[in-house]
Amino acid sequence: MPSLFRFLSVVGTLFAVTVGGLYLLAEVFEPEPKEVSQTVHGVKIRK
Repeated sequence: MPSLFRFLSVVGTLFAVTVGGLYLLAEVFEPEPKEVSQTVHGVKIRK
């Protein structure tokens, strides 16, 4: 039984570190929205 508790604690710790890292990446390194416009060669626009 102690090996089960040790296994569950290791898995829980790895899960917590992974979720915390993903949350940190999502909150701290959120990209700024910006508009991007590029011309497409070979396409003519009708007016």
